[in-house]
Amino acid sequence: MRIDLHTHSTASDGTDTPAELVRNAAAAGLDVIALTDHDTTRGYAEATAALPAGLTLVTGAELSCRVDGIGLHMLAYLFDPEEPELARERELVRDDRVPRARGMVAKLQELGVPVTWEQVARIAGDGSVGRPHVAEAMVELGVVGSVSDAFVPEWLADGGRAYAGKHELDPFDAIRLVKAAGGVTVFAHPLAVKRGRVVPEAVIAELASAGLDGIEVDHTDHDAPTRARLRALAGELGLLTTGSSDYHGGRKAVRLGEYTTDPEIYGEITRRATGAFPVPGAGGTGR
Repeated sequence: MRIDLHTHSTASDGTDTPAELVRNAAAAGLDVIALTDHDTTRGYAEATAALPAGLTLVTGAELSCRVDGIGLHMLAYLFDPEEPELARERELVRDDRVPRARGMVAKLQELGVPVTWEQVARIAGDGSVGRPHVAEAMVELGVVGSVSDAFVPEWLADGGRAYAGKHELDPFDAIRLVKAAGGVTVFAHPLAVKRGRVVPEAVIAELASAGLDGIEVDHTDHDAPTRARLRALAGELGLLTTGSSDYHGGRKAVRLGEYTTDPEIYGEITRRATGAFPVPGAGGTGR
């Protein structure tokens, strides 16, 4: 089985619609794909309707969190999307995305970058607007060569010159809320130092004690020594280890299934979840 547990669609900051995403996943030879858009479950219905036969959909979300001033992302799988407390927190994060993006646009303009809110809104479309949309506007203007090049201290990285904050969950609260909604939590790309500051291993240990289920080890932002250290840390803390593409369509140079999760780990995730269940494809035709 080929299992990719971290992907994004146009419901947040990917370039594939949810329907295109699942069709592309099947074409890439995947057996299981998780839809983990940022702080939203809005893509579930379209992805499910279009799900090809032979492909299983894991519903999820990537939750925006912050601890001790450091941003981090928490992957949540197979939770009940209607559970009110978790739904309310996701809504708070989403509602803060527009003023945050407008703040980044204003800062860029102060720095001499002629980006406009209208440009960013056009790029975001119906998705949850975020830094990648602002970064793509910078690419369009020729300010940076790629979306990744915008995520540096000079521009949009945490604490960068054009960075603006938003409402974010405490990761310990995120674990509690996801568990209360019957879901499973995995710390996304925990040592992706190229993205900015990362939490100390001591905090990962505290998260494990608070109920964290796993950490994402095999990821494009982790080099080989980092993966080895994370695998060892997971062993010490009794955490599951996952691998994923973190696919964003054409917005990032990473392929679906570039990194995958061991079937036994996937099986354990599904065993722990009680809020929702994987959806087997039935040859959907949704667009």
